[in-house]
Amino acid sequence: MLKGFKDFIMKGNVLDLAVAVIVGAAFAQVVNAMVEAVLMPGISALVGSPDFDSFAVLSLNGNDIRFGVLLTALVNFLLVAAAVYVAVVLPMNKMLEARNRRLGIDPDEEEADAQVQLLTEIRDELRRRA
Repeated sequence: MLKGFKDFIMKGNVLDLAVAVIVGAAFAQVVNAMVEAVLMPGISALVGSPDFDSFAVLSLNGNDIRFGVLLTALVNFLLVAAAVYVAVVLPMNKMLEARNRRLGIDPDEEEADAQVQLLTEIRDELRRRA
C-alpha cells in the first residue's frame, strides 16, 4: 500500500515539474517579448543603437574580436532578470506576505534551525568565557 502511495506522489511531482517546464517556456516568450519590444527600444532611444554589437571591435590578425556582442548579451541578461524579478518575484513575495498575515504567521516567530541555535549558544558561551 505504501509503495503505491509513494509512486502516486512521485507521479504528482513529475506532473508538477512538467507543468512548470511548459509554463516556464511560455513565460520565456513573454519575457523575451518584453525585453525585445519594450525595454531594448527604450535603451535604443537613449543610446541611439538597438544593440552594442558594433561597439568596441578589435581587429587582430584579420579576426574581429567584438566585445560589443558580449555587452549586448549582458544587457539582455540584466533586462530579463529585472523583468522576471518585477513580474514574478515581487508579486509572489507580496502574495506570501498577505497569506502569512491572513493566517497570523509572524516571520519573526518562526523557529530557528536547531543547528543555528546550537552555534549561537556556542558563540555566546565563547564570548562569555573570553
